[in-house]
Amino acid sequence: MIGTHGFTLHSWAILLHIVLFAYWLGGDLGVFYSSRFILKKELSAEARGVAVKIMHVVDMSPRICLVLFLPSGITLMAADDLGRDIFYGWPLAAVWVLSLVWLWLVVTDYRSGAGRFGAFVHRTDFLVRGGLILVLFGSAAYTFVVDEPFGVTSDPKWLAGKVVAYALCIAGGLMIRVKLRPFGPAWGRLLTQGSDPEVERDIRGAVQGSIPYVLMIWAMVVLAAVLGVIKPGTTAY
Repeated sequence: MIGTHGFTLHSWAILLHIVLFAYWLGGDLGVFYSSRFILKKELSAEARGVAVKIMHVVDMSPRICLVLFLPSGITLMAADDLGRDIFYGWPLAAVWVLSLVWLWLVVTDYRSGAGRFGAFVHRTDFLVRGGLILVLFGSAAYTFVVDEPFGVTSDPKWLAGKVVAYALCIAGGLMIRVKLRPFGPAWGRLLTQGSDPEVERDIRGAVQGSIPYVLMIWAMVVLAAVLGVIKPGTTAY
C-alpha cells in the first residue's frame, strides 16, 4: 500500500479527489462566465462566437472531472481499512476500466460532429448517465437503510448522502443538455440570418434555463466535499 516517498494509495486518491474538485468547480465557473458574453446582443456575432468556443473548450474540464470523480471515490473507499475487503482488487479495477470507457464516450462526444456516429455516441453517453443515476440512487438507498451496508460497521449514512449528491450532479448535467437543445438551432440562425428578437429570445431562454441546474451542481459538489471531509454520524474513529 505504500508508494514512493511514503505516499499511500489513500493519499494519492485524496490528492486526485481534491484536484478533480478544484478543476470541476473552476471549469464550471469559466463556462458560466463565458456564457454571459453570449447573451450580449450588442456584441458582434464574431465576438459572441469566440465566447461560445471558449465555453465549449473549458466545459471539457468539468465533464472529465464528473467522470473521474466516481473511480477516484471508489479508490478512496478501497484504500480505507473499512472498504478494502469490499472494493480493493478486481472491483476497483473494473470500476476504473468502465469509467475510462465512459470517459472515452465523453471525449468522443465532444470531438464528433453531427453525423450518425456522433449522434450514436451522444445517445449512448446519455443512456449511460441515466443508468448510472438509477444505480447510484439504489446504492444510496441501500446504504442509508441497511445497518451494515456492504459489511461496513461504521454507520456510513454520510456516504449515502455523498452518492446522492453525485447522482444529482449527473442528473443536473442531463437537464442542462435538455435546456440547451434550442441553443444550437438559434445560434445557427444568428450566424446565417443575423440577430432578431426571436433568435435572441431562444438563445437567452436556453442559457438562462440551464442556470438553476448549474447552481444545483455547484451545491452538490460542495455538499459531497463537506460530507466526505466531516463524515457526519460515522462511528469509526
